[in-house]
Amino acid sequence: MSLSHKFCIAPMMQCTDIHDRFLFRLITKKAFLYTEMVTTGAIIHGGCLEQLNFNKDIEHPVGVQLGGSDPEELRECSKICSSLGYDEINLNVGCPSERVQKGSFGACLMQDPILVKDCIEAMQDATSIPITVKCRIGVNDRDDVNFLNDFISRIINPNLKTIIVHARVAILKGLTPRQNRQIPPLKYQNVYQLKKEFPQLEIVINGGIKDVDESMQHLKKVDGVMLGRSPYDNPMIVSNVDSAIFGEQDLGTDRKTILKKYLEYCLLQTNLGHPLSRTLKHIFGLNRGLKNAKAYRTLILETMQKNNLEATQEDLLSLV
Repeated sequence: MSLSHKFCIAPMMQCTDIHDRFLFRLITKKAFLYTEMVTTGAIIHGGCLEQLNFNKDIEHPVGVQLGGSDPEELRECSKICSSLGYDEINLNVGCPSERVQKGSFGACLMQDPILVKDCIEAMQDATSIPITVKCRIGVNDRDDVNFLNDFISRIINPNLKTIIVHARVAILKGLTPRQNRQIPPLKYQNVYQLKKEFPQLEIVINGGIKDVDESMQHLKKVDGVMLGRSPYDNPMIVSNVDSAIFGEQDLGTDRKTILKKYLEYCLLQTNLGHPLSRTLKHIFGLNRGLKNAKAYRTLILETMQKNNLEATQEDLLSLV
C-alpha cells in the first residue's frame, strides 16, 4: 500500500480513539489517521490491547503512535502493532507533558538523538511496515534551525522516510501540554528549511494549521500537513480534503447523514459495552457554526448523562 501523508489528523490523547477515527472516515477516505499515543509500558505490562483496536474495514490508512524510550520494549510493541495490521508506527518524540517526561520519552528524547536512533532501528528490525517520527523543532531554549537539522541528521537511516514536525519548541518545565501548543511561537520556516536540508525525506508540518486552505499553502514548501485541534473541534472542515488535497472525489456526505450513521454506530458500541460518554463526545463540533449548535451540544450532554440515545436520536438529527 502506497502511503501519502499529504493530509493527516494528528494523534491526540483522549481524542483520536477508535470512535473518533470512525467518525473521520465518514467524512474523508484519504486523510491519514493516527491513534492516541500508546505507551510501551501500557502494552507490555498493562494489557491494554483493546486500545490498539481499529476498524480494519474502513480506517486505512492508519498509524499507531507509540511512546517509549527503551529500544527492546519498542521492538516488542512494534511486532504487536504490525501483527494487528497498522499501516505505520510513529514514535512520539514531541510530547512535552511532565508525566511523559517522567517516563523518559516524548520531547525530552530530542536531547538524546543517539537513543532515538537506537529506538528507531529496533522498531525497524521488528517490522517491515514504515517507522516514522513526530518531534518538535527543538527543546527549551534551542529552537534554532541548526538544532533541528542536527537532531534529524543524527537519527536518520536509509529506511526512515518520514518526519512529522510540530513547528514549536517544547518547553519541558513550567508549561502545561495545552500551553505548549499555544505559547511557544510557531516557526514554520524551521520546518521549511529542514525540507531543504533533507530533500530525500518526506517532511510533514504540524502546529496551528486551521483548515484546508492553510494546508495548501504549506504544501508548497513541504510534503504533508498534520492538523489536530481544528478538525477535532470542527470535523466538517475536512469534508473537501479528498478533492482539494488528493485530487479525488469527496465522499460528499452531508452532516445529517454523517450524524445518522455515527449515532447508529454509537448504539452498536453501547451494546458492546462502550459508554455514550466515550462515543458521543467526538461529535460536539459536528454542526459548529450552525444556528442550532448550542441546543445540539446541550442535548448531547443530556443524552450522555441519561444514557438514552434511543430517546434523543431523532431530536439530535433535527438539530443538524
